Amino acid sequence: MRKRQPKRMAASVAIALIALVTLSAAYSGEEVMNKVYTRDSGNNMSANLVMTLTNSRGSTRERSIQQYRKNDADGEKKIMFFLAPSDVKDTSFLSYSYSDGRSDDQWIYLPAIKRTKRVAGDKKNDSFMGSDFTYDDMGTRHPSADTHKVLRTETIDGRKCLVVESIPKEAKPTYAKTLAWVVEDEWIGLKKEFYLPNGKLGKKLEIASYEKSDGVWVITDMTMTNTDKGTSTRIQMLDVSFNNDLKESVFTERQMKMGPRI
Repeated sequence: MRKRQPKRMAASVAIALIALVTLSAAYSGEEVMNKVYTRDSGNNMSANLVMTLTNSRGSTRERSIQQYRKNDADGEKKIMFFLAPSDVKDTSFLSYSYSDGRSDDQWIYLPAIKRTKRVAGDKKNDSFMGSDFTYDDMGTRHPSADTHKVLRTETIDGRKCLVVESIPKEAKPTYAKTLAWVVEDEWIGLKKEFYLPNGKLGKKLEIASYEKSDGVWVITDMTMTNTDKGTSTRIQMLDVSFNNDLKESVFTERQMKMGPRI
């Protein structure tokens, strides 16, 4: 009996490995990320955001933002109005993300100079308003911009997640790859890690809470941490509502200058 035990152990390990491969192979990386991208997010949404910036010494700054979003066949349009504090008040940000895979179009209105500036492509990985999020993070990255592979499954807070590795197709990306933990069947990411070309972890995004509102999954609390600088930015989403009567004129440069008088 003792001589057969190693064989039983080997068989158990083999079965476990086969089960793991089977779970991971149920979906391709492209299928997972396309399901995330096409997950129902409602035709339109409005919300109040609280952005909390924490520096390396632990000091915090808080910002109040009003956000509107609208989806249609062409993609997603989003506008954000900074309400407080005074150093960012009346600043606004507009983003167009396209369902055909084109790069996002983005603009920022700076009240100090009373001008709207287009965010150039080579600035997309710059810090967004001094936060740990970039302009690229504030848009909606199309799955076709990367190649994807399901590496394994893991459980986070009782939810089975598919761990997907995504490698950018562009020649000189800021991050060589990302790993995303996606909840199977809900198709929402609970965690994302961004790796630098030298292989080190550059930053990570963690989802603290999400909930279903009007049948739509909404991320209500997330934090981006810059592991190199020791800083973090938390975004909490409050007063979320869907199916509002949002006109196309809301998502324009003119509205950026007018402010959140919708």
